Amino acid sequence: MMGIRKLVLHPLCSDHGEFSGLPQRLPLDRALMTIDRARTALFVGANLILLVAAPARAADASAWDGTQRSGVRLIAGGRAEGGTALRAGIEMRLAPGWKTYWRYPGDSGIPPRFDFSKSHNVKSVTVRWEAPQRLADESGTSIGYKHDLIFPLDVVAEDRGKPVTLALAIDYGVCEKICVPVDAKAELMLDGKPTAQDTRIAAAEARVPKPATLAQDDALSVRAVKREGSRVVVDVTSPAGANVDLFAEGPTADWALPVPSPVGGAPAGQQRFTFELEGLPRDTKPDGAALLLTAVAGDRAIEVPYRLDSAN
Repeated sequence: MMGIRKLVLHPLCSDHGEFSGLPQRLPLDRALMTIDRARTALFVGANLILLVAAPARAADASAWDGTQRSGVRLIAGGRAEGGTALRAGIEMRLAPGWKTYWRYPGDSGIPPRFDFSKSHNVKSVTVRWEAPQRLADESGTSIGYKHDLIFPLDVVAEDRGKPVTLALAIDYGVCEKICVPVDAKAELMLDGKPTAQDTRIAAAEARVPKPATLAQDDALSVRAVKREGSRVVVDVTSPAGANVDLFAEGPTADWALPVPSPVGGAPAGQQRFTFELEGLPRDTKPDGAALLLTAVAGDRAIEVPYRLDSAN
């Protein structure tokens, strides 16, 4: 909204001219002054009414909330083509040398937690995650990001005929040599119309791992999974010349599987990874557990569900 110019009203001369040094006002002068005052009052009042009555307009992005280490804001996109969801995103900026974490952080780290409970006319919000990277340091191997990123959102309204206000509260961690917990808030109105952020949201959506099946015939594929006692062996094919990486998640957030390690012995044209079935919740057996394997190669990434069989 445009700024309101400050209206400077110069004081009108007193009707008592003998005290102001001005000649006594004639009755006609007084009448004209009264009309001028009325016009001024009507002008100011009308503008105030317009300012109050004007509906809030949707913006492309909220204000940033953050520090010199990191910042978060909401960005708006157009409605999903052929769907009912409103497209949006959580944009996060990281200072050089700082990192944040994926939904499963690996050996250490704080995964982001999103709260949309203060939103208005919002039925559901689905958060999608850009493909992560392996981050190794003296504390171990974690999974996350060392670059600016966008978490794409699919927002479903309670009533499509009413305005939607998306309110975000986020807790996340950022680390350089030390790790710092961060909380931030942002709020943004969504109307489903195309915005200047559409291209950036679409690019982030393209970086989200695509659903795939085991041994799917594609350039990037989880070709085989085998359980050998307490060890799981995974073979992955990738596009020629691309570095491939693999991450494994358990069926619930309290599983803390090790980050898979690359090893030799894979068939030609494939990369082999292994990880131990450690970090399971107490008194939990791995037999039949549903794992999610995420393979990343360059700008491509896939997610493959796999149910563990019994140990051989």
